[in-house]
Amino acid sequence: MSGWFTLFTNARYALHGELVEDHLVISDETGRILKREGYIGGDLVDLDDNIIAPGFLELHTNGANGFHFTHFQDEQTYPQKVDGIARYYATQGVTGFWATLPTIKADEFQQILPSLAPRDIPNSASLLGAHTEGPYLHPDKKGAHNSSLFQTCSTSPSNIYGASNLSSSVKLVTVAPELPDSSSLIRNLTSSGIKVSMGHSTASYSDGLIGLESGATCLTHTLNAMPPFASRIPGLAGMISLPSTHNPPAPWYTIIPDGEHLHPATVSLLHNTNPQRSILITDSIELASLPDGTYPGHAQIPFEQTKNGTRATIAGTDTLIGGCITLQEGVRNLMEWSGCDIAEAVRTVTENVAEFMGIDGLGGRGVLKEGRRADLCVLNEAGEVLQTWIAGQKVWDKEDELRLREDDGEARI
Repeated sequence: MSGWFTLFTNARYALHGELVEDHLVISDETGRILKREGYIGGDLVDLDDNIIAPGFLELHTNGANGFHFTHFQDEQTYPQKVDGIARYYATQGVTGFWATLPTIKADEFQQILPSLAPRDIPNSASLLGAHTEGPYLHPDKKGAHNSSLFQTCSTSPSNIYGASNLSSSVKLVTVAPELPDSSSLIRNLTSSGIKVSMGHSTASYSDGLIGLESGATCLTHTLNAMPPFASRIPGLAGMISLPSTHNPPAPWYTIIPDGEHLHPATVSLLHNTNPQRSILITDSIELASLPDGTYPGHAQIPFEQTKNGTRATIAGTDTLIGGCITLQEGVRNLMEWSGCDIAEAVRTVTENVAEFMGIDGLGGRGVLKEGRRADLCVLNEAGEVLQTWIAGQKVWDKEDELRLREDDGEARI
């Protein structure tokens, strides 16, 4: 072997929804996972019987820590703000994220999207591109979006996002499949390699099936901003139970497990219906990790916003505007509410996301297999993130952070 390697021992690792009793080897030279036998020497890391998981993948986040992805001032400072939030994500076990832009004006999309092209960020989560949640949405299910900015599906995505951004930054688009011309739009986007999710929609079950046949492969925050699942009217959510023999297959589906957007029993029901297609998201906004209080709006929400614990609303209303938990909190909630074990919960923020977005192959990420990028996080049995490793290098350690805080506290006395 050329170069050095790191061997993790006294640990289990999460693979395909199960815990594997074995060591894991990563290359310090290439930052990739190696085959697990035939190596002598290298750096040995004893993990004290903790669990190695792929680095978490944030599929749907609007921001956190006071920064919203619509907060654009200029081309110089915006990437610095993105770098800052990427560093924060790494402290939560997240090693890759897609920045979500909600419905904004076309010129704002075209101003911001060039800065959201995929890139690695030193010692931080990688920016994997953008998720544009709008403007092809139904006004009756607008949620916190500004429906006056919604567009018909006959409006070219190039006119909305910019042609160059469609080939570089935009990786996922949410579309309401019942809108006229939506099938053509979905085929247009997917033919360019862009994933399409269905949401902010009044669509029926049959509308959803047409969307699947057109190339959509996911549901956006299932049961939020879409019709409820009813005994004889299953709606979009009913498609998650399609049999494995169905062609096209059942959609992937995202769930916000914060106890605000969905009742814990509903989270359990959704996840347990099809765990291999279940994806947890935070739908986090800039209020996530901030103290409770009232804050100003932004390009998406021109109103004051109120944060109270895990609940964020337009001030003076009950309109939810996004999530306020971290992805690791979502993993722990899923374990508690659904009864699944840690390996199955981890799969919903790693392998399932990577497979849906098509980044799990050789050189890719999201699965602990040979040849994949060594983006990892170390968890305890409760699902708490203890360490984060990116491309084979440790970038965050909880014990180190606690020690620094203690030292800083002593220095202030």
